[in-house]
Amino acid sequence: ALEPFSVGLAIGVASALTGYLSHPRFYCRYVECCPGAEHRLNATALKAQLDTKLFGQHLAKDVVLRAVMGFQSNPSPKKPLTFSLHGWAGTGKNFLSQILAEHIHPAGLRSKFVHLFLATLHFPHHSQLHIYQEQLKNWIRGNVSACPQSVFIFDEMDKMHLGLIDAIKPFLDYYEEVDGVSYRKAIFIFLSNAGGDLINKAAFDFWTSGKQREDIQLKDLEPILSVGVYNNKNSGLWHSSLIDRNLIDYFVPFLPLEHKHVKMCVRAEMVARGYAVDEKVVQAVANEMTFFPKEQRIYSDKGCKTVQAKLDIHEDV
Repeated sequence: ALEPFSVGLAIGVASALTGYLSHPRFYCRYVECCPGAEHRLNATALKAQLDTKLFGQHLAKDVVLRAVMGFQSNPSPKKPLTFSLHGWAGTGKNFLSQILAEHIHPAGLRSKFVHLFLATLHFPHHSQLHIYQEQLKNWIRGNVSACPQSVFIFDEMDKMHLGLIDAIKPFLDYYEEVDGVSYRKAIFIFLSNAGGDLINKAAFDFWTSGKQREDIQLKDLEPILSVGVYNNKNSGLWHSSLIDRNLIDYFVPFLPLEHKHVKMCVRAEMVARGYAVDEKVVQAVANEMTFFPKEQRIYSDKGCKTVQAKLDIHEDV
């Protein structure tokens, strides 16, 4: 028979070991945990990554960085932080969203606390609009209940069925709780090509007037962008209550990329592949891109979207 002392010692050791293994500091090394209230985003690291990987978007970088840092430093925000990113394909909307997600949850898009919705994949049939609305509300409610700092990214907003996104309006509003759940620490990001033409025109007007691209400020674009998206049936936000109630905190314009920005993308891709940067290859890839307007050829019509594919052709070099 075991001595009482031995049994007590064994139980004590087992209890201590169980407590250690279940302690958040140990447990969260191996299993992803929702960040606690003490977690703070590293602004220096985020800025450095945006500076080295996102090109030609001084407005987007500045607005998003300042907004996120202000939001995270507020212990009691009044509503979730909501961005609507606009611009043509290849200008960096998805890229910025991924970088931001990785700095909030290190696993990024693989994190169980980061949720990406694609309009054409997750909501393909207009006839099921009401079903999608309920599914979306339930999904967001469940995930914010599990982690208040959840991040929700809605891509292809310009392909979203009209009225669908309004289903989540209560979650973005100034409510302390909705059915016992607080959404105030969540972040919502909408990505859309809608409004790209308005942004491109404004950028071209600056260019023709001899002004520097970097002189474009948010106040020059945000008002026309919010109105343009609200009145655009192909924006996903047509006559949306999210705009009516001013629940989108920032309409963030992504400017069309110039020739020099495309070359920056090529160099960054070469470095990412472990290549030495060859300026002849950089120039060759840039020359294969198409630019607009037809006469001036200032802006890439696909941004940097096809850089990877075009660089593949030059891999032997």
